[in-house]
Amino acid sequence: MRLTSFSAVIFRILIAATTTILPTMVSAAELSDQEVENLVERSYQYVAMYNVNNKFALKQGGWNTCDPDTELKDHTMREIARPNNDTLYIGCMLDLRKDPVILELPAFDSKYVSLMVTAYDHYVNIPMATRLGDFNKPERMLIYTERTEGYKGEPVEGVDRIFEATGDFVSAVLRIMPHVRDAERFKKIVGQMKSVRPITLSEFRGGEAPPMDDVTFPAIGETDQDIFGNNLLEVMQFVFNHTTFDPNNELDQAILAIYKPLGIEPGMAYDPGQAARIDGKRFRETAKRIQREWLTRLGDQQKTDEIQPRIFQPKGQTNLEATLAVSIIGPIGVPQEEAVYPQVVTTDGERMNAMHDYVIRMTEQELPPAGPFWSLTLYDLDQGFFIPNERKKYSVGENAGMQLNEQGGIEIYIAAEKPEGVPEENWLPINRENLDLSPQMRVYVPDLKKMKAWKAPRAEKLKE
Repeated sequence: MRLTSFSAVIFRILIAATTTILPTMVSAAELSDQEVENLVERSYQYVAMYNVNNKFALKQGGWNTCDPDTELKDHTMREIARPNNDTLYIGCMLDLRKDPVILELPAFDSKYVSLMVTAYDHYVNIPMATRLGDFNKPERMLIYTERTEGYKGEPVEGVDRIFEATGDFVSAVLRIMPHVRDAERFKKIVGQMKSVRPITLSEFRGGEAPPMDDVTFPAIGETDQDIFGNNLLEVMQFVFNHTTFDPNNELDQAILAIYKPLGIEPGMAYDPGQAARIDGKRFRETAKRIQREWLTRLGDQQKTDEIQPRIFQPKGQTNLEATLAVSIIGPIGVPQEEAVYPQVVTTDGERMNAMHDYVIRMTEQELPPAGPFWSLTLYDLDQGFFIPNERKKYSVGENAGMQLNEQGGIEIYIAAEKPEGVPEENWLPINRENLDLSPQMRVYVPDLKKMKAWKAPRAEKLKE
């Protein structure tokens, strides 16, 4: 019987599972276009999160550090696509290999706070949130993984919560509504943010933290496509060695199965001489094409509504399509119970471009059914970064500034020059250039029942 390329790969996996013989290595020439696409799609969540988590760790001075942002992000933020400009962040980058890490958390005087824990697998966990009644008193949360040395999840005196993460290198990110318009409250919140700190279990018990300098990370990429093109197998071997894979989870087992014929398996050291040789250019081009296809789908409201309940969910509560979409569009978000992310498209169906000006109108009745607040942020479509401007104005909302009209609605202008009579708060500046634009809303703790009937506004091109 003659096997197709895809069948041959599966056949080698099955043989390897029933014998002690290592599977024959797959060369680049043996991989069909379909197999390369499958590898890229299933790898994207790991590549994106490896890139994001390691970039943040480098930026803030290493692992087991917390970095409180006490100002809203600006256009110099390049570590992650589509960052927030409506909440403040505390980014804690944790290395859980040799010791659990305890986060010391204060009570927060804010209408919205959430804690998100995400490993290289990009599954999102929200162990604490104001929505759940948390952050009204100081607490300590211990975070560990199944590989953490010398700790198996037992209670620790003085620790209020224990959380098992799915990876050894995690981002524990707090989002805090800053209440910018209330100067005293804002100052108080900033002080509370600065009190958050990580401490290893050894330190908490009066000892010294174990040394964490015995790890060598594969190179990160300026973009995710750089990793696909330059060092995909090295990165995935590192990720496999520091991620918990569930034997009963279909997505987990699928990613392990497609990499085994390439010489990449959990618990192994990366050896370029033993791993398969793949065509980096081919993988980069495939990743770029898949990225572009998903960015184009942003304009499909039906597709957005379809995947919304599954994006930014824990393991077992999402699927490949949803994790792929968010890894491309903007990693590290929160599930729909915490926030939804409606895309704003044009009334004429064309892509928004900075060669034109636009207005987005909502009546009072058309405003999103948010709990604490909502915002609209402008990005460039391809990279997902803020549009640089002297005013450092990238979003409209309660924290970045907005002004409702006399009827309780709002008009938001995206324009190279501020139109006459438009409030400064409602103007998002652009530079007159051939650049595709991507406005995105965030609706925090939405009324999910009302959201089913609510429609995102559309951008109307202004006459020139």
